[in-house]
Amino acid sequence: MSTLAHTMMTAARSVESGLGAPDDLDRYSYTEAPGADRVAPPAWEGVETDLGRVGRRATGSRGRGLHGQLVQQLGQMIVSGDLGADRPLVPEEIGQRFEVSRTVVRESLRVLEAKGLVSARPNVGTRVRPVSDWNLLDPDIIEWRAYGPQRDDQRRELNELRWTIEPLAARLAAGHGREDVQQRLADMVEIMGHAYAQGDALTFSRADTEFHSLLIQLAGNRMLEHLSGIVAAALQVSGGPVTACDRPGEACLTHHARIVDALAAGDAHGAETAMRQLLTVHPEVERVVPAPREH
Repeated sequence: MSTLAHTMMTAARSVESGLGAPDDLDRYSYTEAPGADRVAPPAWEGVETDLGRVGRRATGSRGRGLHGQLVQQLGQMIVSGDLGADRPLVPEEIGQRFEVSRTVVRESLRVLEAKGLVSARPNVGTRVRPVSDWNLLDPDIIEWRAYGPQRDDQRRELNELRWTIEPLAARLAAGHGREDVQQRLADMVEIMGHAYAQGDALTFSRADTEFHSLLIQLAGNRMLEHLSGIVAAALQVSGGPVTACDRPGEACLTHHARIVDALAAGDAHGAETAMRQLLTVHPEVERVVPAPREH
């Protein structure tokens, strides 16, 4: 096994929360915001105020510390519908409820605005935007939708999108003889095999995600490469931890190995066919597209 493979097999699995000490926070002194025409604020009752619990899933750990965790909490609330469209988000109330500083609230709302979830306007304040304005290809939004009421729709849409992206990427990758990347793909399959034998679903999932990201990069198409984050998010949110197949298994390993072999042989058609076979192992995809025919 290569050094890369060994490193991945022995990588630490704990995710640091990144929380700061409570005494370090510049908290709000909560007061009711003035304004006779003010719309009723969001109902915060029942919301987890311990931000340390927000990052309990590996896919939710991209942002570190209170800032990243507040983005996660508010994003989940917006996507789930707990904070409806055109509802006001009052910074003072957010700061008080979650016991975070002005800076944390301000930066968190800026991140959500960049994702299309909220808009901030003078004399209007910050409000939740309609779904049509959201960046639905953002990995965070993919995750939030996948764990909310839209879970079934999100999984179906992701699988349909993967069916479009990955077979093409596999075909294109066969024309790029980068031995270093092909070796890394082979390493990921080896890791998956070891993880499957040991019943280690988490390591299997991580190696699977790396495999598919590498394959898209190997395709040599920069626009496709920008979509690799979508594929990674799709693999992480389909049931957690999950894989390109519905769960680790011999068939899943076999199809991954066939893709690697086809790439090494420069067989574009074989790589594309093997990828389509891999994707149709997933039951969600089987309801969307027919299994590929053998030629």
